[in-house]
Amino acid sequence: MTTANKPKLTIVGAGPGDLELITLKAVKALENADVVLYDALVNEELLQYAKQAEIIFVGKRFGCHAYSQDQINDLIVSMAKSKGHVVRLKGGDPFVFGRGSEEIDFASQFGIETAIVPGISSAMGVPASNGISLTQRKVAESFWVITGTTSEHKLSKDVSLASQSSATVVILMGMNKLDEIVALYQNNRNDDLPIAIIQNGTKTTQKKVIGTISTITKLVEENQIASPAIIVIGEVVKNASKLTSYMEEELCFDSFLEEEFILQNLDEVI
Repeated sequence: MTTANKPKLTIVGAGPGDLELITLKAVKALENADVVLYDALVNEELLQYAKQAEIIFVGKRFGCHAYSQDQINDLIVSMAKSKGHVVRLKGGDPFVFGRGSEEIDFASQFGIETAIVPGISSAMGVPASNGISLTQRKVAESFWVITGTTSEHKLSKDVSLASQSSATVVILMGMNKLDEIVALYQNNRNDDLPIAIIQNGTKTTQKKVIGTISTITKLVEENQIASPAIIVIGEVVKNASKLTSYMEEELCFDSFLEEEFILQNLDEVI
């Protein structure tokens, strides 16, 4: 076997969704890939960097799996041995509820070289892009990142613990447990904390609602917010409107360019 075809697995974080929120190292890995196995939350436009690779969708979403995790593990090994460099492209960061460590451990058992390219987790990238600072002096000294749904399809017990703290709480994969989350906060607290829910964060299809624990369920229903979405709970959400969000800057910049283009063309006509 030649060096070029040496079995290798690189776990790559694709970031929260925006095409530009991917690292240079991740792009280089895609350019050098022989096979790319990508997940459902990955922006498919990123696959343009894998010009010479075989592309395989292995996405898993709630109630619908293209491949089981065991099948993905086996596919990684078989493709690495037959093709060479396998890039496992995952949304966000592969080590934040991405099962990246499990896939590396499995591949390592077969003597396959492994590497990891971190990505921007949606837990941090999506709030930041919407002007929500997870920590803030005199408001929040820490933040929790919790899975909303465990492997047993239950709400994580950590949500109850987190709800009793002053920390900002970010819940991933929690939309199907929203009623339970709201009930926990109402049982554990006397205040009506601000909460934001952001669907398709950082993408052009992004939707969001901001309310309080007592109003959020109705807002989600009225605005038809659904998965994939992240939930951000805490006083920092209240201050989000004071900051210019990443998405707003993008829209303002696009509007500025459009206005400049129109003015330039008017000058030419005149």
